[in-house]
Amino acid sequence: MKLLKNRILKDGKSFDGGILKVDSFINHQMDPILMKSIGVEFVRRFGNMPINKVITIEASVIAPFIMLDYLLELPVVFVKKSKPKTMENMVTTQVYSFTKDVTYDVCVSSDFLKKDDTVVFIDDFLANGHAALGVKELVEKAGANLAGMGFIIEKSFQEGGKRLRELGVHVESLVRIKHLSKDNIEFEE
Repeated sequence: MKLLKNRILKDGKSFDGGILKVDSFINHQMDPILMKSIGVEFVRRFGNMPINKVITIEASVIAPFIMLDYLLELPVVFVKKSKPKTMENMVTTQVYSFTKDVTYDVCVSSDFLKKDDTVVFIDDFLANGHAALGVKELVEKAGANLAGMGFIIEKSFQEGGKRLRELGVHVESLVRIKHLSKDNIEFEE
């Protein structure tokens, strides 16, 4: 996605250790025009699948996630990063966050993720794949069908994408980055 690549090169900040900050236009301050374009691209990639829900983990990718759900006219389901006291009949698993160096108990209500659901998972980054694998496990525990996973940015030099693809998950990444270092970003073609 050329628009996204250009914006990453213009406003993204790369650091040694494979770190990319896109907080000025994706996950802290958001550019609504870019979010719409991202939503439209995900519709292009997943819109022909027989999905009835789109899920994400709260709250990193809200804007493109909502745009996708709006365009597909599907329900929005957020996997929670903590177990609410008011939630009953939940499916849970644990997910390690590399960014925050913490393990979360993530959950989703069985009222919103059921056996007859076919879902697509959307997230901002795919790096080591911990969040994606956790969501895959939640979907399996709920008995639902995972049609695919979409990521705004995949760090293809890390193992997440490879792991998911080896498990047979349909993965769509809008951009794939093959190398990151201080002030250097290289995309896969």
